[in-house]
Parts: sequence; structure tokens; C-alpha cells
Amino acid sequence: MTAHSRAWFQIHVCVVLWGFTAILGRLITLRALPLVWWRMLLVTLALALWPPFWTGVRQMPRRLIAIYLGIGVLVTLHWVTFYGSIKLSNASVAATCMALTPVFVSFIEPLLARRRPRLVEVGMSIAALPGVALVVRGTPAGMRDGILVGAFSSLMAALFSTLNKRTIGASPALAVTGIQMAAGVVVLSAIAVLLPVGEPIVVRPDLRDGLLLFALSMACTLFPYALALVALRHLSAFDTTLAVNMEPVYAIVLAILLLNEQRDLEPSFYFGVALIMAIVFSHPWVKRRQSVVRSS
Repeated sequence: MTAHSRAWFQIHVCVVLWGFTAILGRLITLRALPLVWWRMLLVTLALALWPPFWTGVRQMPRRLIAIYLGIGVLVTLHWVTFYGSIKLSNASVAATCMALTPVFVSFIEPLLARRRPRLVEVGMSIAALPGVALVVRGTPAGMRDGILVGAFSSLMAALFSTLNKRTIGASPALAVTGIQMAAGVVVLSAIAVLLPVGEPIVVRPDLRDGLLLFALSMACTLFPYALALVALRHLSAFDTTLAVNMEPVYAIVLAILLLNEQRDLEPSFYFGVALIMAIVFSHPWVKRRQSVVRSS
């Protein structure tokens, strides 16, 4: 097996594991806030026990650490609303909303780079709207709040991923991850003080939820992140984008196989998913073709 083939396999393993985050979020009985608090805390503790993490943090300027802490707040908002979307609807709906992230990126990236949006990207964003309409139409009325929360989650994902791309530079990736996870723990702990007594964040999970949280934190967060770093050394940006775009597909397939969620959704939901995914998958192909045309 060549290095490229091995890396392609590794990145797909990562994407499948990321697809399980929606399934585990559905299975864990905790509300979104305590679920995210425990996930971020467990990842932070695991990294804190890894000496290279502290070496990487000490090498960073304080200003850069402050920026990563701020981005960590956006990551926290993304995760809270992602799991909130799952609790309000189901794993399939939340995963579908994440497919809107590239659409939001097409507007956010030019705004932060202070350039005009590319016409092709705007056109693709508009083309995804009928798919969104079909998804809404195929979702029971009681789940539609989950679509709104999920769309906001994808907006947060687009924002923090774009900011990470602009600021990551040569910073150690796992050190950045630990800083951002720690920011989330601090923010959610502060929120816990302000919430009513009946809505605690620091909730002790039972054995079942504890095991699922451990799997979510280690198997679906730390391990695939580290494996992705290895794989990215041998993959192009196009290969990576194409693979990561499969995450909602894997999540929906897993939700059908493990949770039988197809019983809750109309056929138009899946037609909408297919249309959105067609737009998302065509985006890197179109960009690649444009690059070839410009270079010729």
C-alpha cells in the first residue's frame, strides 16, 4: 500500500468515527450542555497528561493563545447547538445541517479575507436552497426547531474552521485543540453558575452515559484528530475536502442502521439531502477545474 493510499484509508476512518459523534449524541441521555462539558473536559484532561501538549503551549505567544481561546468559545457554541439539534430532532437532521457548513464558508472566508465572494461559490450556495427546502418539508413539524439550531451550528462550524485555518500556522495542532477544549470547559462552567438550579451543567453521568462519553471523547475526538494529522501529510486539500464531505453521509447511514431514523422522516428529506450533498461534492471539483483553466 502506497503512502497516499494509506492516508486515504486513514482519513476515511477518521470521517466514519466523526460520523459516530451524532449517533453517540443521540444515545447519551444527558442534555446538550452537560454532554459538551464532559466531552471537552475529558479531552482537555487527556491532553493535559501528555507532556508535548505543554511544550507546544509554552512555545506560543500569549496573543496567539488568547486568539485560540476565543475560537474555543465558537467551537463550544458549535458543539452545544449540534447536540441541541440532535436532542430537538434526531441524528440524521443534525448531520444534514452540517452539510451546510461549506455554504456558510463560501461567504465567511471572503468576508474575513476582505475580498469579493466568488460567483461560483455564491451560485452553489443558492443552488443548495431547494435541498434545504426539501429537508424541511420531509421533517416532522416537531423536529423543525432542530433544523434551525442545526443551521446555526453549521454557521459556527464554518466560522471557527475558517478562523483556525487563518491562524493555525506552525502551531502544534493538538496544543491548539487542548487550548480550545479548555476554553469550552471554562465557559460552560461559568454558564453553570448563571443557570437555574433545575438546569445543571455539571451532572454526574451514570455508567452507560459515562462509557459513551468516554468513547465520544477518545475514539471520536482525540484518536481521529491525531490520525487525521498523520494522513494530511500525504493528501491534497482536494482529497481531504472530498473525504470530510462524506461525514454527513456516514452519519445518516449509521442513523438508519443503528437507530432506524428513516421511520421518522419523509422521502423528501432524503431527496433534499441528496441535492445538498451533490452541491457540496461538486464544489471541490469545480474549484479544481477553475484552477486548471486559469493555469492553462
